[in-house]
Amino acid sequence: MERRLIAANGGSVAVCHHAPAIQVPGLPLLAALHGGTYTSEYFGVAGGPSGSFLDIAARNGFAVLTIDRPGYGESALLPEEENTFARQAEILDGAIAAALEEWPTAGVVLVGHSIGGMISLEIAARHPRWSLAGVATSGNGARIPAGGAAEALGSLPLSGVVDLPVSERDGVMFGPAGTYTEAARDAAHRSYAPTPFVELVRAPVWARERLGPVAAAIEVPVLTVLGAHDALWDSSAEARADYESRFSVPVSAPVLPGTGHSIDHHLTGAALDLMQLGFAQGCLALRIQAALVA
Repeated sequence: MERRLIAANGGSVAVCHHAPAIQVPGLPLLAALHGGTYTSEYFGVAGGPSGSFLDIAARNGFAVLTIDRPGYGESALLPEEENTFARQAEILDGAIAAALEEWPTAGVVLVGHSIGGMISLEIAARHPRWSLAGVATSGNGARIPAGGAAEALGSLPLSGVVDLPVSERDGVMFGPAGTYTEAARDAAHRSYAPTPFVELVRAPVWARERLGPVAAAIEVPVLTVLGAHDALWDSSAEARADYESRFSVPVSAPVLPGTGHSIDHHLTGAALDLMQLGFAQGCLALRIQAALVA
């Protein structure tokens, strides 16, 4: 595990490179972006006996670049008026480009959770100079339920960087009792972090204001998985079909039973991780095939 602080596009971003446990030639690098109220430690929390996203990726030969988004961990906080998801995408685009100079790869697949998923889509829509093969996200979609938890969080009379009560976070991030273990929930608490509150204000309106133009600009395959018990997003078949309809590239938006918003931290979270790894391998294979035909 190697840590770096990277200056890029006017921001300062902390990244950590996790080498795989086995060497499998040709696999893409997975660049992982956490959601709101978490740090990149999100990807190191084991939801069940198969381990965390990082554990499962390493065992299957994937290197992972975990990234603390602006305002989290050692990454510099943006001024509130500047802290849009598009601006974060600009900074992270540059940070990933700089990281690839040190850790070169055959291609990159972005893996984003929640707000990290929205920003992953924003990065893809920028058509980065580095070789992006696909985008795999979870905990984001096309519709926020009216009057739901996302709107409630975003309407709190708060500003600046806030540290939400653990009990409130747990109620939003986890599904019903029995879908997670107490050990996983306790471990997840170590990845909770103070949050630039403006993110929680902008997240509920992002799909309405930005998903359409962002999706239309993306030129790589997309996988987006929602938990059946997601407290923030509408995971109905109709809402997922609406999401898929926004893209002109191959896109899949399945629902994973027995999970809440933070799918990775549930007992069946490993199913999401393996789904994302298979998607990543498939994206690079498609790119290689296209190059051979051209």
